[in-house]
Amino acid sequence: MKAKNVAILESRLGKELVELVAKRGGLPFHAPALSELPDLDPGAISSLMKSLAGKPAKLFVFQTGVGTRALFAATDNLGITEIFLKLLSTAIIAVRGPKPTGALRSRGVRIDFSAAEPYTTREVLLSLENIPLKNERAIVQRHGSVNLELDRALEARGAEVMEIPTYRWSLPADTGPLEELIGALERGEMHAAVFTNAEQVRNLFAVSRKLDKAAEVQKALNATLVASIGPVASAALREAGVKVGLESSPPKLGPLLSALDSALS
Repeated sequence: MKAKNVAILESRLGKELVELVAKRGGLPFHAPALSELPDLDPGAISSLMKSLAGKPAKLFVFQTGVGTRALFAATDNLGITEIFLKLLSTAIIAVRGPKPTGALRSRGVRIDFSAAEPYTTREVLLSLENIPLKNERAIVQRHGSVNLELDRALEARGAEVMEIPTYRWSLPADTGPLEELIGALERGEMHAAVFTNAEQVRNLFAVSRKLDKAAEVQKALNATLVASIGPVASAALREAGVKVGLESSPPKLGPLLSALDSALS
């Protein structure tokens, strides 16, 4: 990717990704497309724990590391972590991938089922397909938005599903860099664009629609090498009418950058 302009839309790990692209000789253009806002209601969490004491959940599903850590921080502040851990010890614990796995193990939580790569909702459901859930409670740690696919699939099997919000996704407070990226894409200045989250795609197009540039952005991306971290981001790109040039396997930053470097070379 030497001397190639690479658009990076990642927020939380954006600086690290910028540095990795620069180390490989690329020219990173950082336009954060996503903001993670806290969405924890201590009162609601306290009420949920009391409710679970009366009717325990059979299944807990943890989807993200950052959300799992935020949930435990909330129970720490409320002084109910021991109660939470006891509830977890008598339930089936499922995780979406290595990040929630690490967060749970740091708290000594046993993990019963772990989704296989590429860690999508499909793999989560496959890991749980033999668990009877009729008339059972299932608690889902929400990621940035409600996972309707997961909730509806569990409900179809008879489960009573409750999601615990921990954070929500939003547009960045400053959309200036995204607007600059839209201009650069329209002028054909980007050699590649890296998407590490489906919401980045939706937010990029949300801003482009406000500027009345959605068609131009779609056309520009289809004339650019579009790199996706995995199938969820790829699905969002295809929904937006964008051709995916490469998809990382496994869905991690290292393999993604290696594949991008090879493709641009």
